[in-house]
Amino acid sequence: MNSLTPIVSVDWLHQHMQDDNLVILDASMEKVVGMEPVLYPSFLCIPNSIKLDLENNFHNHHASQPHTMPSAQQFTEEAQKIGIYQHSTVVIYDNQGVYASPRAWWMFKCMGIKNVLVLDGGLPAWLKQDYATSNQHIKANKGDVIGKYQDGLVSCSEEVLNVINNCEYKILDARSGPRFSAQAPEPRPGVRGGHIPASINLPFLTLLDNSAFKKETELKQIFSKLEVKDNHNLIFSCGSGITACIVLMAAHIAGFKNLSLYDGSWSEWGSDKRLPIEK
Repeated sequence: MNSLTPIVSVDWLHQHMQDDNLVILDASMEKVVGMEPVLYPSFLCIPNSIKLDLENNFHNHHASQPHTMPSAQQFTEEAQKIGIYQHSTVVIYDNQGVYASPRAWWMFKCMGIKNVLVLDGGLPAWLKQDYATSNQHIKANKGDVIGKYQDGLVSCSEEVLNVINNCEYKILDARSGPRFSAQAPEPRPGVRGGHIPASINLPFLTLLDNSAFKKETELKQIFSKLEVKDNHNLIFSCGSGITACIVLMAAHIAGFKNLSLYDGSWSEWGSDKRLPIEK
């Protein structure tokens, strides 16, 4: 495994299934937005995997926006429930290939968990190799991990607003072109169409190839064409903070260092009439 990359292949995982301290998490979501979902005739998962429920357990229940990052206390409680230990090596996948798994990965990073990886290509890539599957997740023993919130990895609307005109920052929006330009309606009621002023549209699907990340050289070329440079501070947004993490992970693979997720994303920005928009 290359320690500099946050992704591993299905072949790597298959070879390391019996490793001590390995925890496999299924971060699949019921609702898939922004892409044609991969559908399955019946439930399938990777053997010995544990359900990581982003939609119900790993978001801040007190926040007004969907999918908001949990507090360190809530993360600690939920992560211990699914068997995460301080010494665990965590591999996260989802059933769409690459969709919700980068969000789960960034959540773990925000909580100070270092040994966490994403399965490139997810369940579709696993099935393509004809590796064994299961029809149920396993139950975990309680872990002992403790989440410690890391400063600077998540941005709020005020922080984003303050850097709109700052040339040291780039704001990247993972939504589709039509949503970015207000040519297509937002899926959430009451949310305005358009985008954050000065933000750049980089639809997450342009970074994927057959449900997996494009090669590092291709990702670097994509960011280069957008004039994103190594010294820029990058803030990532989308509809509700899920697919923004796909673009964030792609930037990480491409070698960028100063990365932050705008957690509220467009569901917050587009709902707040005090915040400026462009169309």
